[in-house]
Amino acid sequence: MSMRTKTRIRRDDEVIVIAGKDKGVRGKVIRTLPREGRVLVAKVNMIKRHTRPTPNSAGGIIEREAPIAISNVQYYCPKCKAGVRLGAKLLEDGRKVRVCKKCGEVLDR
Repeated sequence: MSMRTKTRIRRDDEVIVIAGKDKGVRGKVIRTLPREGRVLVAKVNMIKRHTRPTPNSAGGIIEREAPIAISNVQYYCPKCKAGVRLGAKLLEDGRKVRVCKKCGEVLDR
């Protein structure tokens, strides 16, 4: 099942979780999975993976992040200090940038 949702959230964005067991937690996006409609956020949706020892690695219980649905995260605006929706805007120099829908702040460098 591929959702392929159009998203404005990118790698290294600060996001806030708005639903699920980690609701209210802020974290940095490690990776986006656009085909699945999911993102990997640092220290959010932690799972324990039991691994068998191999010649190159010791076995044991490894704790790592699992992907979270992109609909359950919102961009965190540092100016508004809240989760916000994103819009797009064309600048005078022709660049297309992301903007905060609440305060109108340009979020791209």
